[in-house]
Amino acid sequence: MPTERSYHHGDLRRAVLTAALDVIAAQGPAALSLRDLARRAGVSHAAPAHHFKDRAGLLTAIATEGHGLLSTALGEAEDLRELGVRYVRFAAAHPAHFQVMFRPELLRPDDPELLAARDRTRSTLRTAVEAHGDDPATGFMAAWSLAHGFATLLLSRNLDGLLDGRDPEETFRALAGVMSGPAGSPSTG
Repeated sequence: MPTERSYHHGDLRRAVLTAALDVIAAQGPAALSLRDLARRAGVSHAAPAHHFKDRAGLLTAIATEGHGLLSTALGEAEDLRELGVRYVRFAAAHPAHFQVMFRPELLRPDDPELLAARDRTRSTLRTAVEAHGDDPATGFMAAWSLAHGFATLLLSRNLDGLLDGRDPEETFRALAGVMSGPAGSPSTG
């Protein structure tokens, strides 16, 4: 009778990614260990290294997947406010991805798949911002900073007392309205 360790895993790569996302969501990326993930997946400690080589490879795969999910989540938002809401919604729905995606010190910075996925995300954000305002670069940084800052504060529970039970998406819409002109265009003055 085969032991659990000798069982051929159907999709080890996905199983390790899922286990890693669970660990990151609960304890942060610092708690991640390939050996622990192998134990959770019921495979030899060398099996995850076959797919990811090392911890940085695993985190790079998570960041790449996250950028793909974020690009899809952003879609074709009607205005900057809605784009920001979708960004915040993505962060709340995928906190482990979000924790890793913007931490270059954890990743392989020259990974071609990561670079392509990151470019798709930035292109989606940039396209939406370029339709508003005279300075697209500044508008891009402002819109991204507002959405990313709000999402980060939300995930780190720093807004709990301030939200006081209010819906985070509606709160972000109101905040973006204060910071922008009509229909979500960046304020110019």
